[in-house]
Amino acid sequence: MKKITLSFFVLATIFIACHKNAITGRRSANLMPETDLISMSLTEYDKFLNEHKPLPATDKRTIMVRNVGTKIQHSVEKYYTDHGLASELEGFQWTFNVVDEAPVNAWCMSGGKVVVYTGLLPVTQDEPSLAIVMGHEIAHAVARHGNERMTQGLVVQFGATALSIALQQKPALTQALFQQAYGLSTSLGVLKYSRTHETEADKMGLVFAAMSGYNPEAALSFWERMAQAGSGQNPPEFLSTHPSDETRIATLKEYMPEALKYYTKTK
Repeated sequence: MKKITLSFFVLATIFIACHKNAITGRRSANLMPETDLISMSLTEYDKFLNEHKPLPATDKRTIMVRNVGTKIQHSVEKYYTDHGLASELEGFQWTFNVVDEAPVNAWCMSGGKVVVYTGLLPVTQDEPSLAIVMGHEIAHAVARHGNERMTQGLVVQFGATALSIALQQKPALTQALFQQAYGLSTSLGVLKYSRTHETEADKMGLVFAAMSGYNPEAALSFWERMAQAGSGQNPPEFLSTHPSDETRIATLKEYMPEALKYYTKTK
């Protein structure tokens, strides 16, 4: 009976902590206070930049990334404000940096902490494609995907009876879960959710890029280039945390009419 009571308590807590995505409407469980994740992001972001020196503000690549990032930031803030959800962005301290490293990668932590790797830029090639990538990564943060992944980790690793204890031990526990939530480690049991996050971030990213004056159709040619860049190197989709290139492009095409509703060409 005690175990059933605890399980019911946990399920009730998850229900209360349910978060609704601003664009897709998908509901997810977020047990971690978002303020805690933003605080952790500040520490982890500074640590990363100390270990990976960013390009100077005068570098043309940094100027481009910050220009695109600032436009998307303003679009995100407008979208959330227009939909009465501005409170979801409280505590965000937007920062955009570029590191001169080879990985074809970019990411955004909770609180709007963004890094773009120079290895990505030859594949994006232009600002619209860069906006697609940055919109996607920023979408992960504002959609609270990291929080959802950490919640999944808590439940999977500690179970219902130990969940309350795990939450009380956050200082010792959340460091590892934070690393896992942002893609440093995965397990087959949570891959489905990660692919869901990727698809959701794709759709949100299209909207944010379109609102920023970038043609969302740039996503199609960008992901085709990504497919060519990674030709023969991708694992089967069922073992990947990302949708296959073919699946991703098909989904983007299906969602494109909706994204184009937000697109206004800039002069």
